[in-house]
Amino acid sequence: MNLPIQNRFITELPSDKNTTNEVRQVHGACFSFVNPTIPKKPKLIHTSIEVASLLGISKDDLLSDEFLNVFSGKTIYPKTQPFAMNYAGQQFGNWAGQLGDGRAINLFEVGHQNKFWTVQLKGAGKTPYSRRGDGLAVLRSSIREHLCSEAMHHLGISTTRSLALFETGNEVLRDVLYNGNAAYEKGAIVCRVAPSFIRFGNFELFAAQNDIKNLKKLTDFTIKHYFPNIKTKGKQRYLDFFSDVCQTTKAMILDWQRVGFVHGVMNTDNMSILGLTIDYGPYGWQDDYNPNWTPNTTDAQEKRYRFGNQPNIALWNLLQLANALYPLIEDAKALEHYLEVFSNEFQSDFMKMMATKIGIENTTSLIEKLLNQLLITLQETETDMTIFYRLLATVSKNDTPEIALEKIQFAFYKPEEVVETVKQSWLYWFTLYLNSLQKETASDEERSNKMNLVNPKYVLRNYMAQLAIEAAEKEDYTLVNELFELLKKPYNEQPQHQKWFAKRPTWARTKIGCSMLSCSS
Repeated sequence: MNLPIQNRFITELPSDKNTTNEVRQVHGACFSFVNPTIPKKPKLIHTSIEVASLLGISKDDLLSDEFLNVFSGKTIYPKTQPFAMNYAGQQFGNWAGQLGDGRAINLFEVGHQNKFWTVQLKGAGKTPYSRRGDGLAVLRSSIREHLCSEAMHHLGISTTRSLALFETGNEVLRDVLYNGNAAYEKGAIVCRVAPSFIRFGNFELFAAQNDIKNLKKLTDFTIKHYFPNIKTKGKQRYLDFFSDVCQTTKAMILDWQRVGFVHGVMNTDNMSILGLTIDYGPYGWQDDYNPNWTPNTTDAQEKRYRFGNQPNIALWNLLQLANALYPLIEDAKALEHYLEVFSNEFQSDFMKMMATKIGIENTTSLIEKLLNQLLITLQETETDMTIFYRLLATVSKNDTPEIALEKIQFAFYKPEEVVETVKQSWLYWFTLYLNSLQKETASDEERSNKMNLVNPKYVLRNYMAQLAIEAAEKEDYTLVNELFELLKKPYNEQPQHQKWFAKRPTWARTKIGCSMLSCSS
């Protein structure tokens, strides 16, 4: 295995002069050098051949002892220096100060086919930023991250990737719901891959420390390597950078809302500067459409990071980034302008996205009423979001409202509730919808095909991941692989996998890992 190693981050940016692996406050540094904790008995559970190819790693390499040892953190690859990043952040709306990579260690950067990829281990042990944690991860959370990273990519959503999943052979003590019932679980590591793991919090750290010199260094480095389209100079350069981050963040959130993904913990330290979905912790997918739902038990009361609030949180997080970049720009109105652009464009882009979900191209002034009425009607009885939009593509222009309603009947969790006023609400909406379809020039087949390109048939529902986890804990990884392969083609019919085109089972409604999760991993 011959990897074309690059070390741009650690050679161009300042390092922590203290090389001991002790938890501490770190000043004047973008990172600290630290080696992974050597796993007791690493075992490769699953790999992504597609991600391996991005790094120039062959199928034969994936089966080698060298791959197992290097990418589990057991051995250090020649001429590399693993490191943990230093950053700060706002957590649940409150300033948390220095945070950093508490259980992630970056191994190295690989340059392959004119693209650069940072390779990072999540769950590789203690770092100077671990605070009260041990820096380790467990099998259940690692399976969830491995599967979801790749599922999101194949949905067409910007995300970090997952190269491999390993068991470490170590036992890790975890309190799943923070209720005093700690227990030992299987330790695991996810090998994550991304162009960069730089976050909003990296910039917030230096701004909070009033370290403008290193804030400028970090920003210049980020623009140079990840925003090469920016050619302007001076303060405009940083404004253009902020504008681009607003745009990529907007695109990411629109995609989340399109497929029903709930991140669960949108702290500023979990926001990628590249607009990548990052840090798959207590995430979840909308089963029944509910804008007020969040899977994160930590957020159960406030519901700050609920599905319907994600666009507002993204804007708030961008405001925090604007505050961090202000010392380089010193023009509040200019920064506010791009925040206003984000807000205004998001509303119009959201309506356009929703119109594509229901197959409407002739967006007249009535489209907003049609969409708003749909989002209200979806909540009148539990209606599966994924199944509803997928079945909506089977509705024909010449259907009656009654026939159209029958075609999406499978999406209802409690079909017996679709009577009287609830039924009338649905019939009213389908009357509006069918009237709109009559004005469309596309045929039923053309419209259906387009809708099926934006409305996935299969997503990684929490209960599906939980089934894979429970099997894996018994050394059975077949379901991990089955779901991994299924989610490579989420928009395809895949009739052989029809059993996964199903509503959340009753048993999963209140089961830990299916309906509620914590940040414990």
